[in-house]
Amino acid sequence: MVKHIFITAAVACAFASCKKDFISLTPQDQPSSATFFQTEAQFRQGIIAAYTPLRDLMNNDFFTAEMRSDNTHYEYYSINRGTAYQYKENIADFVDEAIDDVSNAVYFAPYKGIVKTNIVIGRIGAANISDTARKSIEGQARFLRAFYYFKLVRYFGGVPLYLKESTNADDAFIGRSTADQVYDQIITDAKTAIDLLQPPAKFPQSGEATKGAATMLLADVYMTLKKYPEAEALLKTLPGMGYTLLPDYASVFSTSNKNSRESIFEVQYLQGLQGGQQSNFIYLFLPRCKSTALITYGVATNNTGTGGWNTPTTDMINAYEPNDKRKDVSIGVAEGVYDASCVFTLSAYKSILNYKPATGKTGVPFIKKYLNPHTNVNNTDDNWPVYRYADALLLLAEAQNAQGRPADALANLNMVRTRAGLPAATEMDQTNLADIIAHERRVELAFENKRWHDLVRTGKAIEVMNADGVRLKQQYSYLSPASYNVTTSKLLYPIPKSEILTNPKLTQNPDYN
Repeated sequence: MVKHIFITAAVACAFASCKKDFISLTPQDQPSSATFFQTEAQFRQGIIAAYTPLRDLMNNDFFTAEMRSDNTHYEYYSINRGTAYQYKENIADFVDEAIDDVSNAVYFAPYKGIVKTNIVIGRIGAANISDTARKSIEGQARFLRAFYYFKLVRYFGGVPLYLKESTNADDAFIGRSTADQVYDQIITDAKTAIDLLQPPAKFPQSGEATKGAATMLLADVYMTLKKYPEAEALLKTLPGMGYTLLPDYASVFSTSNKNSRESIFEVQYLQGLQGGQQSNFIYLFLPRCKSTALITYGVATNNTGTGGWNTPTTDMINAYEPNDKRKDVSIGVAEGVYDASCVFTLSAYKSILNYKPATGKTGVPFIKKYLNPHTNVNNTDDNWPVYRYADALLLLAEAQNAQGRPADALANLNMVRTRAGLPAATEMDQTNLADIIAHERRVELAFENKRWHDLVRTGKAIEVMNADGVRLKQQYSYLSPASYNVTTSKLLYPIPKSEILTNPKLTQNPDYN
């Protein structure tokens, strides 16, 4: 009994003599959120973390941007009707719902980045670091936050606008801002980024956002809002920062030319064993094969569980003019046969130019511009191009034509056309020239996630996609009558169902449950 009393008293004494933070859960030998952001190195780690969600975003963005357009479709996998396949197909077919994992991922990825940018922006003002470092880091954070919100507002309309670090539940549960309010914030952040950032110091670039990236982003925003003079003024500053077209279209997408003079901003990937930093686009875009080695430089990869997506449509293939050099660079043909399990066996890798399938064989077009030498299975070095100088030239041509200056527009349009081996355009009618510029954007920027946004921005999405649906329904018997009935509500994606259930302040977009 005495022994038990002694132990109890000792424990009581120990607790009584302890400080209040005795059971603190923060390890004393590790940095915490309260103490981490102090040095330049720590803030640079913070901004690197804010770039990371870009890869998550781009790994889904081609479903919601490119496959939603008339540029690409998918291989129907009849033996597997699991949701992992159906969610992706539904995006392309315009029968998606608020539980769709793909559109949900494109909603959540930007917010993961926004959370990180808010921490950097909110804390860097009090940091004891050089003014040069402060401007660089905050400028990148402002660019990223603007870019993430630009993605969100175009896909979902008005969204919750988080502009500071959340420290409690009340900060997290807010309602939707209007689209105009989101655009106002994007413009504010992009302008600040332009003021803070510098042009590229050298080429190839580091991959960090620059004044050029922020300038291009703001010009893209102004084009979306039809503020053509403002967009034109910005786009005209880009040549002075060192950007230009590369002489050869194919070289733009070579991994030996990453972050080149034509690149204004691209999402960075790195092949190897770095854990999630590699890309694998080519394996997603090839038909489902037990071995892709015939096309993928001898790297024998089984992509039966991941391939078959973003397949160029016949309409896209036919969109190229005769002798357009970009066609063979952008699209290849996998030739072979399908077995009873809808798996493709490759027998040849062919050019799309004048292609006719060999007897008994099927030719499947695939996106070729992301095909580069690599050595690791399902592990490539390709970056994803977000903004290129060719994109800037075509936006500039569009802005100038919209202001009734077709001669100026033709000068910029024809820089892109002549590189592609095409004759210079001479059309002076404003309406006809607008169609030519739109067509040029389609083929120049094919498979770079531009087409859907261009269709929505120019008011052509409903007309073009319903017509595309008619063609595809004639070609594919698996498409349901409900597919490709494109209305105004389908110009936006639904807010994820999980968010609606979690946050009672959120409302859903029209015609989605």
